[in-house]
Amino acid sequence: MSVLVTVLSLSALATVLAALVVLADYKLNNYGVCTININDGTKSLEVNGGSSLLSSLASHKVFIPSACGGKATCGLCKVTLVESAGPVLPTEEPYLSDEEMESGVRLACQLKVKHDLKIMIPEEFFNVRQYRTRVEEIKQLTHDIKQFRFKLLEPQTIDFKAGQYVQIDSKPYDKITEAVSRAYSVSSVPSEKNAIELIIRLVPGGICTTFMHNHVSEGDEITFAGPFGQFYLHEGGDELIFIAGGSGLAPIRSLVLDILEKNLDKKMKFFFGAVRRRDLYYVDFFRDLEEKHDNFTYIPALSGATPEDKWDGEEGLITDVVARHVPDSVGKQAYLCGSPGMINACINVLSKIGFGKEAIFYDEF
Repeated sequence: MSVLVTVLSLSALATVLAALVVLADYKLNNYGVCTININDGTKSLEVNGGSSLLSSLASHKVFIPSACGGKATCGLCKVTLVESAGPVLPTEEPYLSDEEMESGVRLACQLKVKHDLKIMIPEEFFNVRQYRTRVEEIKQLTHDIKQFRFKLLEPQTIDFKAGQYVQIDSKPYDKITEAVSRAYSVSSVPSEKNAIELIIRLVPGGICTTFMHNHVSEGDEITFAGPFGQFYLHEGGDELIFIAGGSGLAPIRSLVLDILEKNLDKKMKFFFGAVRRRDLYYVDFFRDLEEKHDNFTYIPALSGATPEDKWDGEEGLITDVVARHVPDSVGKQAYLCGSPGMINACINVLSKIGFGKEAIFYDEF
């Protein structure tokens, strides 16, 4: 009998303690309704406290770029706090310079809304919209790269600059219980406003790329937010050096098509790096552009060609190929899109040729 009493007493105590923990958690984390003042009153939002600033803004249709979906691995969701909201977190430090931290820049995905906030964001973020679309066409471009064409349903048109990107929203699948958003560059031309095309490479273990490659079919509805990014044509540069690898071809394709369509007085050289011939795509497309336009040159290169590839084009790392074809930086700009390693290697090579930071453009994904 005493054993039963002891067990019941411990059970009751555990229940009381659990209730106290729940109550304490509610009290400690119930921040009530908080106001987010944006750009000195340009927009004012009332949100329930406790969520990240990134998700709180998104819930009111204010979209901040976040290529990693709020996991603090891309560093894109920077906002400036007018008033301090506590110390910078260790997860933010790798993405913020000393100057940024001193001026109140924080990562929106890591900052919890616990009280009223005053923030500053670029004005163009107010023009970012969420779009509902239907997958109109899926093309297999290589063994691990697909092209997706999305028909816009609501809103029915989009305005973007060639080179910019959108953030696709995934849906739960298999053992993945949460939806995520990831950034993909638009590959179509901006003049086509009622549809966009994206080129997406399947990343092993990638939540969103696996969703897009293995769980999306023609006819499915998909949402995305955009446009985002500073990777678009900038003033200056009589000759443009485009360098890409893998799905990095997407924004370059959009830029080239836009420049040719507008008949801009720009010379263009497009260097595309791949390992094997099977990794090349859109070869005939760019060869055709090269044949039709004197100001466009297409230079694909393989870094791991084998006799099986029967390749008679450029070989070696794309940085070596660029160095062979670009002797100087006079009157030139460079636009890069690919893996972080490729971008860093290209920056090093271009810097040796004489390119300054102001003449090299890329998006950090």
